[in-house]
Amino acid sequence: MDEVLLEAASVSVERGARHVLHDVTLCLRAGDALALVGPNAAGKSTLVRTLAGLLRPVAGDVRLMGRTLGSWPRDAVARAVALVTPEEEGPPALTVAERVALGRYPHRGPLRPFTAADRDAVERALEQTGIAALAPRRLGTLSAGERQLATLARGLAQDPRVLLLDEPAAHLDVGHQLQLFRVLDEACARGVAVLGVVHDLTRAAAWAARMVLLSGGAVCAEGVPEEVLASPAAARAFQVRIQAHTVASLRHPLYSFAATDDT
Repeated sequence: MDEVLLEAASVSVERGARHVLHDVTLCLRAGDALALVGPNAAGKSTLVRTLAGLLRPVAGDVRLMGRTLGSWPRDAVARAVALVTPEEEGPPALTVAERVALGRYPHRGPLRPFTAADRDAVERALEQTGIAALAPRRLGTLSAGERQLATLARGLAQDPRVLLLDEPAAHLDVGHQLQLFRVLDEACARGVAVLGVVHDLTRAAAWAARMVLLSGGAVCAEGVPEEVLASPAAARAFQVRIQAHTVASLRHPLYSFAATDDT
């Protein structure tokens, strides 16, 4: 699955008078599992929102399936690209089922009734995220982690070609984090391109096939996670020494971190 679904080509973004992204290039292919990592204020959330079409570059292009994003009708972009952020929790009075059903809006428009395909997509998303039992609950009665899973289920219900997640593991306990990344693995296996902003570098390395390191608004390393985290660029970006530890029973290394001024 090497079809390029979404790409940023030499993208620069300003927010107010501040240059946030500088000449960023990356691509997402069908089935990709890409972790976007970097220190605070690196521009990760800005890049995700730019890829989703919510922010417009001052230079460069974002392309969806080979066409400039701005040339697509907005509803077509919404059908192809789902954005999941921890802030996007929905009105507290909505039930979980109603929240997830909003993911079908790009496929229906404002007037078409719910179809069997819509209901199946909502039920499937609830099951995949393990929150089917919460379907009748109102969002205002849920924990932060449960609301985050409902938001993820809304994105899955869109049946997108591309899934963009900004801190998808925020508010989730360890068990739900494992479930989350299993869901993302299943999406990749179906050919969905998944990009996730992940702050836990060990978790990011264990999940992603590819990693992009963003620092100061620019891509400073890209490739296999183990190589990115072993690079001098990663040590400079996070201002720590990063050491990989191989454990025989684990497929991926564990990482430890030490301040750069330690002796």
